[in-house]
Formats: sequence, structure tokens, C-alpha cells
Amino acid sequence: MQLAPHSPFASLPDLLQQQAAACTNAVALRCDGIDLTYNQLARQAQRLAQHLRASGVGAGDRVAYLGFNHPLQIVLLFAAAQVRAILVPLNFRLAPPEWHGVVADCTPKLVYSDAHWAAQAGALATRAGLAHTVVDQLPGLGHAAAGDPAVLAAAVGEACAGDPVLLVYTSGTTGQPKGALHTQGNLLANMALASAQMALTCFDTVVTALPLFHVGGLCIQTLPALYVGARVILHARFDAGALLACIVQERPTLTLLVPATMRALLDHPDWPHADLRSLRAVWAGSSILPGHLVDAFAQRGVALCNVYGSTETGPFSIALGPAHAASHRGSCGWPASAPGLRVEVRLSPMGELCIRAPNVAQRYWPDHRAVDTDGYFHTGDLAQCAADGSYTVVGRVKDMLISGGENIYPAEIEDLLSAHPLVADCAVVGIPDAQWGEVVVACVVPQNSAADTAALATELAAYLAPQIARYKQPRRWVVLAALPKTALGKVRKDQLISSLVGPKNANPV
Repeated sequence: MQLAPHSPFASLPDLLQQQAAACTNAVALRCDGIDLTYNQLARQAQRLAQHLRASGVGAGDRVAYLGFNHPLQIVLLFAAAQVRAILVPLNFRLAPPEWHGVVADCTPKLVYSDAHWAAQAGALATRAGLAHTVVDQLPGLGHAAAGDPAVLAAAVGEACAGDPVLLVYTSGTTGQPKGALHTQGNLLANMALASAQMALTCFDTVVTALPLFHVGGLCIQTLPALYVGARVILHARFDAGALLACIVQERPTLTLLVPATMRALLDHPDWPHADLRSLRAVWAGSSILPGHLVDAFAQRGVALCNVYGSTETGPFSIALGPAHAASHRGSCGWPASAPGLRVEVRLSPMGELCIRAPNVAQRYWPDHRAVDTDGYFHTGDLAQCAADGSYTVVGRVKDMLISGGENIYPAEIEDLLSAHPLVADCAVVGIPDAQWGEVVVACVVPQNSAADTAALATELAAYLAPQIARYKQPRRWVVLAALPKTALGKVRKDQLISSLVGPKNANPV
């Protein structure tokens, strides 16, 4: 599905050229107290595009990046777009064998890194027989980097919305990661949808502390902010104290979090007295947003909004804005829309969310369909649609368990458990049972590592008893030091189930 023809930008280079002309001296990116204007961003992208060409990178070639959040990672995306190449951001939380797997799958021509990850990126490149460049040490990328307007104009003419530009690998909770291939048109459509839903303008300041290697950190607020000429403050990585200090000092209007980073903010000693009044909203990238987190931000006068999506969907698909954050607690909201653009959502017969939209990746690398014959991406999430058209995710297709003929959605139980003060983390799974088909098992990480296992199970069982039906009650409790997770923080339920049905269990009750 192509971008609407009346979009203000025909390609990413076109966006950058127009913003450089319209917002010349406005700050596009701030990182570590150093500003990069829109004009400087455009000229640096031009210089880096010249480096790509000189290195033999052309249309369809891949270039990998390993590093923390950095302004030059954004520059590299626009530079790749100019030469019609594809950026592959590597997840720095992965282990080296996992990086090798990604590189072997997509075969990039170059590996870029920041200075911090230079040694690891160099080793990765050497093993793959590739050139490695530390991007922040390239000559000619200073603030006064010169650029030829004619060269940029030519690059704008070459690039088009149909060019693939971003290859992002899924987190692989149930199998091997797959590379979702996004075109320039996908990204532009996502920017239009996100900026419209969040009412972004050039007067906004967005703080990005989530990693840019994932579509959440890159595409929910960062690129949409550049789409409208707003200012983005980049943090190399998330730190609760640094983010709270930034909110107090820089007075941003928006930021994006996930439940784990929200909990870190709530636990920080500066949270109770930090001045949050500049924030008109905090947005969350989460399929299911625990109600107690919504309440905690509401108590500080900040609406906690939600974005539903996935690596394949842009990810701005369904949104719950400030007007409904309190009234639709726990919901994902309504399908996103913008002038000339809309997200279409349907539920399969079993209740799976299926999404068709101009920001949805149509294929996985190298050329495997990501959508069905009607153009819908099957998310794997089970959802319910309310009478007002809003959607609520109730679990995963593969997570749903059937016990005694009753459908049980683990997310409902996890939401309740996560609100209990004795619980630091939790996951609910089903394991085979001869009598019931499956039984519910609650895996809990206690706030106090020294907690008595039996007493904790008794306390939590009593807490759940009046809140959910008897058939949903966990038949077994397992206390763990930590849950197995992917590098993006998603629980590996396949590993949990394997450990529970095998011979080795940790403190079962």
C-alpha cells in the first residue's frame, strides 16, 4: 500500500530538504547539550550519503549500525534514503552470536557504530569480512559541514516512497527473529499518522530515551517530531534520574515509555517532587498497559496514553489519546487516522487483530510475505472491540489457554498481579493437564528476594480470589529470581513453559 499521493513529502530526502528550507535554524536534535539544526541535519545526511556512495553502497544495499542512541544514527537513516540503501539497526542488547545471525541473514555491505561500541562492531565486521566505520569519527560531519544544494536536490529526485529503507528484526519470542522491511513510504505514512494522533507541531519538544534500534523508539515519536519540525532531545539510553532531570530542566511536552521504564521512574526518589507540568502527555508503546501505571501518572496530573502496534505495523496502528486515557483505562483506543490515511482493523473469527495500513511492512527479508492476500498483517494478538469502536487486547493467540473448556487470557491475570505491591514482575502460562487440558501457572518475581515462597503464594491467591472467576485462578505458583526475556524485554513464555513441564522447576508451590 503506497503513501497517499497528496502527502507533503514524496520521500525521506524530500522531507529533509523541505524541513531544512522551512526550519533552517530550528533545532532538530539535541544530545548531550549539543544542538543540530534542521539545516545541519540535512547537510550531514548529504555528507554521509557521499561516504556511502564512495564505499560502494547503492540501491537495495544494506548498512548496519550498532550503538547507543546518537544523532548520527538519524543522519545515517536519511543518508541511506538518499542513496536508496537500507539501514539495519542492530540491537545492542543482543549477544554477539545473535548479531552474527542478523548480519548473516541480511548481508550488509558496511557496519557503522558509535565510539562506545566500536570494539564489538569491529569484531563483528571482521568476522563477516566487512568494513567498519565509527560514524562519529568520520571527517566532515561537524556542525559546519558544508553541502551542495544541487547534490541534495538530485538525491531527492532519485529516492521514492517505494524504496525499502529500514530493516528491523523482530524480537523472536517464539522463534527466530525475522526482518520486517519498511519502505520510505511506510515510514512517511507512520509519521503522518503518529503526528496527527499526538497533535504534534513544530512547537513541541520530544524526549527520546527508548532505543532507536526498535521501531518504538525511532518511529512513534522521534521521526514524527522531525516530520513536523519539532525538537527531539536524544538520550543515549534510558536512565530514570536523567529523564526526570531532563523533564524538569528542558520542559519537554511529550515522551515515550514502556511499562518497565515507567516502573523505574515511579521507583526513583525524584519522582514524587519532579515538576512534570510541561508534559501534556506521556505515551506508552504497549499492547496492554497495566491500570496501576495509568493511575500513578494520573495522580501526577499526566495523561498516560497508549500506542498499539508491532515491528511490522509501523508501529502506529491503534491509539488511545489524552481525552480517553482515564475513561478507557486498559484499552488500546481506536485505529489511527490522518488526512488521506487510515488504519483498517478487523478481527479474525477467533478474535485475532489484523491490520491493513500504509505504514505496514509488506514483506520480511529477503522476500517473504508479511501480510495475507487481502493485505492484512496478522498480529497474533487477541482483542475485543467495544460498542464505541475502541479495541482492547486481551492476550496472545499462542498465550490463550483452555482449561476445562473455558478460554483464559493470561494478560488479565498478569494485570492484576502486577499491581500487587509484593510483585516485581510476573507472567502467567498454561501447562498441559490430564484432567483440565491446561492449568494456569503464575510465575512471580517478588519485590523482596528473601520472601517466603509459600506465604507469598497464599497472599497472592487470596488477593486474586475475589477479582477473577474460579476457573481462572492459578493452580500453581512458581517464584523466580527473574523471568526469561528477549532483548526488548518481552517474556519468553516458551522458555517458561519448557522449564515448567521439564524436570527442573524453581520453588514450585
